[in-house]
Amino acid sequence: MKYLARIYEVMILFVLVNNCTAQTDTVSLAKIGFKSLFSNDKFSPTKPYLSQLSPKAVPFVQEYIRKQGKELEKMKQWGRPYFEVYDNILTQYGVPVELKYLSVIESHLQSRLVSWAGAVGPWQLMNYEAKRYGLQVNPIDERTDYFKSTHAAAKLLKSLYDQFGDWLLVVAAYNGGAGRVKQAIRLSGSRDFWDLQYYLKEETRTHVKKFIGTHYIFEGGGGETTMTKAELKDFKINSISQSNLIEASDSTLTVTGRFSAKIVAQKLGMPITEFNKKNSGFDRSLANGDAYKLRLPKDKVSVFEASRNELLAASLKQLLEGN
Repeated sequence: MKYLARIYEVMILFVLVNNCTAQTDTVSLAKIGFKSLFSNDKFSPTKPYLSQLSPKAVPFVQEYIRKQGKELEKMKQWGRPYFEVYDNILTQYGVPVELKYLSVIESHLQSRLVSWAGAVGPWQLMNYEAKRYGLQVNPIDERTDYFKSTHAAAKLLKSLYDQFGDWLLVVAAYNGGAGRVKQAIRLSGSRDFWDLQYYLKEETRTHVKKFIGTHYIFEGGGGETTMTKAELKDFKINSISQSNLIEASDSTLTVTGRFSAKIVAQKLGMPITEFNKKNSGFDRSLANGDAYKLRLPKDKVSVFEASRNELLAASLKQLLEGN
C-alpha cells in the first residue's frame, strides 16, 4: 500500500508541474546571497564546487556526507518530481531553487510529518506561519499539500531574505526565528553566519550546517563515495590548507575572566567584525567560566599581554554598568 501511495503521490506531483506556469519573465531571481557559503557570494555550476565553497564550511560538509551521503544520493532519484514542483514555485518568488534542500532537512520530503513543536508538512510550517501566508489548517491542513505549502514557504523565505540579505541567515531564521538571528547579529557585530553562529542555539547551528552539507551533496557532485580521486584530494587539501593559513597568520593564548570582545577589540585597534571572525563565542565562553584560546594577529599579542589587567578592569566595569 505504501508503494502504491508513493506512485500515486508522484503522479499527482507531475500533473502539478505540468499545470504550473513559472513567471520567470516578471521575476528578478535572487541568485546571490550565499555570502557565507561561497567565497564569491554565489555558486557557478560551470566552476568546480570545492574551489568556490567557503573553507569554513569544508569540515562540516566532510562529516555530513560521511553520515548522510548514501541516503541523500538515493533521494536524488526518487525525489526528482518533488524537486521539480519546488523549482517551479520557488523561482516565481525570486528564491534560489537550492532552497528546496531546506525541505530535505526539515522533513525528508514527508508530507505528513509532525514535529514535537507542532510544525507540519514537507516544509514544517508552524500553525501561525501557515495562516499568515494563506493556508488553512482546519478542517483540512494544507501544510501537507506540497503545492500549497511550497507557495507559503517561498513567501516566508523571501520575507526573511528581505530582512537579512543572506540565505544561510534565512535558513537559521527559518529554524530558530528571525528575532534570535537579529539578536545574534547585534551581539556578534556581524552578519556573517560563521561569526555569529555561537550566539544561536545549537539546534539552529546544526540545521544550517545540515543545509550546507545537503547543498554540497546535491549541487557538488555527490558524497565522498562518488567523488573522483582528484576531487577527494582537493577536498582534503582545502580543509588542511585553511587550518595552516590560520596558524601561519595568528597566534593563540589562553585567557580566563570576564573579558569583553568589544573592549579588547577597541584596545587592540581591531574592527569588532574581524575580532569575532577569529574568536567566535568569545564572550559566551568566558561568561560561562570557561578558558578560551584567544586568536590574535601576532603583532597584537604583546599589546594584549601588556594591557591584560587594564582590559579586564574595563570589561568588568562595562559589565557592572550594564553596557
